[in-house]
Amino acid sequence: MEPLQKNKVYRGVIESYSSEGLGVAHINGQAVFVHRALMGEVCDILILKVLKNAAFGKPVRWETVSPHRQEPDCPYDGACGGCDFRHMDYEEELRAKRLRVQDALTRIGGSAVQVEHIYGAPETAHYRNKSQYPVSSDGRVGFYRARTHEVTEVRHCLIQSPAADAAAEALRNWMRQYHVEAYDERTGRGLVRHLYVRTAGSGQALICVLCSGEKLPYEKELVALLRAAVPGTAGVVLGIHTRQGNAVLGDRYRTLWGENTLTDTLCGLTFRLSVPSFYQVNRAQAEVLYGLAVSFAGLNKQETVLDLYCGTGTITLVMAREAGRAIGAEIVPEAVDDARDNARRNGIGNASFFCGDAGDIAVHLARQGLRPDVICVDPPRKGLAPEAAEAVAGMAPSRVVYVSCDPATLARDVKKLESLGYQATRAAAVDLFPRTANVETVVLLSKLNC
Repeated sequence: MEPLQKNKVYRGVIESYSSEGLGVAHINGQAVFVHRALMGEVCDILILKVLKNAAFGKPVRWETVSPHRQEPDCPYDGACGGCDFRHMDYEEELRAKRLRVQDALTRIGGSAVQVEHIYGAPETAHYRNKSQYPVSSDGRVGFYRARTHEVTEVRHCLIQSPAADAAAEALRNWMRQYHVEAYDERTGRGLVRHLYVRTAGSGQALICVLCSGEKLPYEKELVALLRAAVPGTAGVVLGIHTRQGNAVLGDRYRTLWGENTLTDTLCGLTFRLSVPSFYQVNRAQAEVLYGLAVSFAGLNKQETVLDLYCGTGTITLVMAREAGRAIGAEIVPEAVDDARDNARRNGIGNASFFCGDAGDIAVHLARQGLRPDVICVDPPRKGLAPEAAEAVAGMAPSRVVYVSCDPATLARDVKKLESLGYQATRAAAVDLFPRTANVETVVLLSKLNC
């Protein structure tokens, strides 16, 4: 067949979705990823880029339009890289996400497990309880354009909390009024790098300004502006981040005013959260996610559960209520401190926590003779390190519950664990990130011949 040519228009049928929510067509035997195209649509596609094994394009005319297509409701759509699905209704978004998870498990993982359900969010707007606004070198506060470090200034985001947007506006005004320079990651000069806002169900907020120095000019004025903009402010923290690069969080923290932690309630438990602590960004859907994890674990009040990558102990403490003993492991020291405090705060005496790398902790506990009945893992986007997967299998739990924010690395790890004697027997998806391409998944793996 004739190879596809850049800047030429071809007729195509959108057959499926990519992991980033792009429509997928096959033209002249080649996969074409089509921006803003929906499954079932027939359209003329302008080819924008041709690679060895794929091409990218955009629709220029529709022969058949999907009934799920809608006009994007965000004024920053296309300029901000935060949302991926504002051109489709929520029903179609959930279908795309379920297909993404199923395709990854089948194609990458080689697993026969079926995604039994995707749990949609009852609220798709203003659901995020954590916001991270990069600050551009010229003082814009907003979000990166897709696949760039170019900041689009965003004043009213449809998925962030109104408190976070108000804090961002206060930071803009302070920088402008007092001529405070933003950080330039290319030169390493400047001061203000990111704004971080965490909100609780109570309406309180913890605000952290990340900068490249030990102090800020006009700190009292900044605190006053932030408190006026966000009346529920519980504390304002300075995050000191002196390393090169574009990482968000700092090395050290100093409280400028109020508290340096925030308290929230999840699954009937109370959690204290510091700035670096991991906590799911969608509280309502996190309860659904953790409820599924507990259900898949099938604990009987006598068994031991090991929770790797435990963060502030959320899953550990939720599972501790159903287990005889719960053990959490986390590499971030501040999160481990929070987890221990959260156990005391909730009167949970059968949970303990270790600080260290997940694989190292698993090996250490195995050498001490620990044989947990259930291991739960909730790793970062990169998934399990090979040694961590081997350590999990080496402890020979009867069940492994894998909570994942990335279907591709989940599928890779499912394949690895199946080679180590575990079979995926249940899977379900939970939408914690409406209007974006991200999706959470829970998979139950059972030990063969146990």
